[in-house]
Amino acid sequence: MLSHDTNANGPKAPGRRIRYELLTIGDELLLGLTVNGHLEFIGAQLGARGIELRRNVTVTDDAEDIAQQFRESWERTDVVIATGGLGPTCDDRTREAMASVLGQKLVFDPAIEQHIRDRFALFGRKMTSNNLKQAMRFEKGDVLQNANGTAPGLWVEQDGKVLCMLPGPPNELQPMFTEQVLPRLARLGLVLDREAYVQLRTAGVGESLLETRLQPIFDRHGSKLGIAFCAHSGHVDCRLSSPGGEISFAEVEAIAAECADLLREDFVCYGNDSLAKVCADLLRSQEKTLSVAETATGGLLANAFTGICGAAKFFSGGCVCYSNDSTMQLLDVPECLLMQHGAVSAEAAVAMATGAAEKLGADYGLAITGFAGPCGGSNENPVGTMHLALHAPQGVWSRKLSFPGPRATIKRRAVNSALDWLRRELVRAQTGAVSVSKQQGVMQ
Repeated sequence: MLSHDTNANGPKAPGRRIRYELLTIGDELLLGLTVNGHLEFIGAQLGARGIELRRNVTVTDDAEDIAQQFRESWERTDVVIATGGLGPTCDDRTREAMASVLGQKLVFDPAIEQHIRDRFALFGRKMTSNNLKQAMRFEKGDVLQNANGTAPGLWVEQDGKVLCMLPGPPNELQPMFTEQVLPRLARLGLVLDREAYVQLRTAGVGESLLETRLQPIFDRHGSKLGIAFCAHSGHVDCRLSSPGGEISFAEVEAIAAECADLLREDFVCYGNDSLAKVCADLLRSQEKTLSVAETATGGLLANAFTGICGAAKFFSGGCVCYSNDSTMQLLDVPECLLMQHGAVSAEAAVAMATGAAEKLGADYGLAITGFAGPCGGSNENPVGTMHLALHAPQGVWSRKLSFPGPRATIKRRAVNSALDWLRRELVRAQTGAVSVSKQQGVMQ
């Protein structure tokens, strides 16, 4: 972890560990009306730059509560990051409460006022007078521009410490943090100017098995190598670092590359790219296109791809068919097939994948059909059963999977399984390897 002393003019010589605290402000967080995603996001961003967030405190909108907690955090902390309470309404009190603790005046900034007026004009709305509250800034501080909202962020360096205040909406906070806050912290030497670790993203292998497979590599480096695992839905991440600095970052990268080679197709990527993004990059590099068809997942598979910028270059489209009639009309699945085998079957999945590829003119077709529950299902296909199918230039295959859990979990796991299957087939196509599906004889 990064460590040094700071003063009002920036960092000093290396010394103690830098202490960061996060104050998330808002009654809606404590009432459970809004999920505290800021902790997850900011904690991850700081962790990637060598900083361990020491504490997160969620505070009400009450001005006295905000001031009391900020006073405590300011006394023991080098950097305080506060989120929320910078808006135009009467319950937005963060700016005033923290200014009182710091003994700073708030001054009106005409440039902020103009930004607010321009923002309202952009959407054809009239600005109300209470919005001018957001044009107040610290007399001895900087303004962080907000490209996606009206409330700017505020930045103060005082008493050898840093206060960073950000608006609550994630679509405003997150780009401000990555594009403005992190670079400022890096210039002050308060975070690393690069990631502190190398992350390997894997799929198709559990956390315990992943560690077992990589342990021979880890053993060669002993305690000098920092190792951390994090299991997510659909993938497991392994982070490698050198906490004590005994191993150079280049050596850590070389160790990560050795791990990736050992994992082969279970290795997805370095970093944080999603399975869909990895599939998209592979499709683009091979100049191939994809279409999807789905029932139980209700458009989640298509959404995974349309959330990627430039999806039109590789994604031909998708069909969500929730009835036999729509499956027949949109995908040309024969009625006799559905009557004989049912809509939840390997045969139906194969016909859906083939229909999606042919009707939409794509090289690959990916399909999901099944029972996500809690109702439905049968003795042959109980709740949690999912049939996946992949239509590729080399052939078409199906897989039957079973997932436990509530409806949302089953849908998410089905989508992740479909994405990982597509990823593996695209990797094999890229390297010229024989499809494992074909080797296993599951071609329909």
